[in-house]
Amino acid sequence: MRQHLLREDGQEDVLIATYIPSTGQERTTALVQTIIFPEPGERQVHGTASFTSGYVLRAASEAQALGHGLVLLHSHPRGRNWQGLSRPDHETEADYERVARTITTRPLVGMTLGGGNDAWSARFWFDKTQPVWAESVRVVGPTLQVTWNDSRRPVPKTAPSQERTVTSWGTTAQASISRLRVLVVGVGSVGLDVAQRLAATGLTDIGVMDFDAVETVNLDRMIGATRLDAAIGRAKVHVAGRLMRSAATAPTFTAHLHEESITDPIGVITALDYDIIVSCVDGPWPRAVLNGLAYTDLIPVIDGGIAIDVLRDGRMRGASWRAHTLTPGRPCMLCTKQLDWGELALDKQGRLDDPVYIAGTGRSLPSRQNVAALSASVSAAVLAQFVSLVAHPGGQGVPAALRYTLATHTLEQLPALTAAHCPFEMHPAAGDDRVPIAEHRDHWRDVVAARQHARIPVRLRMLARLEEFLQRALRTL
Repeated sequence: MRQHLLREDGQEDVLIATYIPSTGQERTTALVQTIIFPEPGERQVHGTASFTSGYVLRAASEAQALGHGLVLLHSHPRGRNWQGLSRPDHETEADYERVARTITTRPLVGMTLGGGNDAWSARFWFDKTQPVWAESVRVVGPTLQVTWNDSRRPVPKTAPSQERTVTSWGTTAQASISRLRVLVVGVGSVGLDVAQRLAATGLTDIGVMDFDAVETVNLDRMIGATRLDAAIGRAKVHVAGRLMRSAATAPTFTAHLHEESITDPIGVITALDYDIIVSCVDGPWPRAVLNGLAYTDLIPVIDGGIAIDVLRDGRMRGASWRAHTLTPGRPCMLCTKQLDWGELALDKQGRLDDPVYIAGTGRSLPSRQNVAALSASVSAAVLAQFVSLVAHPGGQGVPAALRYTLATHTLEQLPALTAAHCPFEMHPAAGDDRVPIAEHRDHWRDVVAARQHARIPVRLRMLARLEEFLQRALRTL
């Protein structure tokens, strides 16, 4: 679209595309899907540019046949940053709003490209009076490029505690990075560390999703979780919220806590409100759901994990950890052999947690061991992927999948390529038309309900309330 709209002669140009909605809990995204180039005589270029009614009607009919909505695009060759609408541009889009809605049954989307710094802006037309301006336009690939609507999502103020961060990549990058909404799915040893470090980086909105609780067995890995957290069975997301608020450097910070499962449709809808997802889960089913969202809904997913092998006598044989970013232009977890459809089916049936069944099939139990001394290496690898995606140092984006082998101390790029008929990468931007992988299940709801109704000894309840009071007092001070 950029190549078409930014002409060598410096004149404006127009273009039409189609979109599919991706509907979250609080946010709707228009995923630009198909470009419909103009045929000879279907547009007029005369310094400015204009559509012909024939072009719009043809494109609207093609969009209707696909079940998509209509996007009208035009360029401002010397424009920079978020672009407003001139009176002629406003009148053009308002005139075609009814045509688009009548034929496609979806709202018209208007987009403008500012050629001065490749900045996109966008708006939804729900009627022909005034458009509803978008909050941002995100261009997704090995790098994440975001144009922000400062009136809808203002630049956060920087604090003295962010000085070293800002000088690492500059005020422009910090202004964009700090506004990103990032969701960390799974807040165990790695996710808890990642969430805190993102908060310290200055992000204003971080969500954490996990339906599990802290147990004593978690305390050698979840740095920051306390014995009291384990004793009362505190939800992991509440521990993450406490630690993120303590680490946050943004003057205004919001921790979004989701006691949900990403394998349930409600978890998927929640995830669609975020710009980036960090996957810190270890099961095939949740990883398959997140793998799908990276392509169907164009939300970059940064995934990382660790495997530790132990000999029969208890000594460590070795360990390896890896990190990769799932986004168009990079292979999915199915193509990198990090996801097995057979294990996905077993995970859905709950059989991966059954050692007898695993032994009967000849499979080995998934390696779930982890220790604090090594989980920091995984979170570091994941955070390096995050920086590459959003700050693209040296003009480069995220690399191919990386794997570090502890015994030989080697770091390698895995040479995985997209499979010829990959069901995820071959059909991106499906949005609300995605083939569902998540399913409604009551297991995680039962876990949350049982925790909420658990009988906690009075002395532990009093300690927990005292702790919460002191935390609020410290934040106020």
